[in-house]
Parts: sequence; structure tokens; C-alpha cells
Amino acid sequence: MQVFVSKVRPLGSSLGVIIPAEIIKEANLSSGSEVHISIFQPDFSALDRAMGSMRGAKPFVRDRRDRPLPHRR
Repeated sequence: MQVFVSKVRPLGSSLGVIIPAEIIKEANLSSGSEVHISIFQPDFSALDRAMGSMRGAKPFVRDRRDRPLPHRR
């Protein structure tokens, strides 16, 4: 099984997905080959809601005491 990311593009009155050349060679595909496609669209809405609570927050202040001071010359 090969996994890759591709954009959906218009193809006449339909939509198509471009398969990279290296995958075509590895899978021994040619015009007319039958392939099975799984669609995965990640849902970032929960992450967006969580990060949305940080909008407008000031940057974090780091406590430098946990790190050694750089050597000065």
C-alpha cells in the first residue's frame, strides 16, 4: 500500500487525483489500472477551538534559571 498526499483537480466535468511518478513505477500502474482510494480529511476543529482560547494571550515568559548561562569571553 502506498500513501501520499495529493490535491484534487478538475478533470473535464469530474475531479481527479494526480499519482506521483515514483508511485506509478513502484505499483506498476498504467493507464486503465484499477486502484482503490481511501479519503482521509483530518478534523482540526477541536484543536482550533483549544488554540482559540489562547488568542490574545501574551507570549510565555521563560524562566532562565533552569538553563546554564552561556560561556562569555
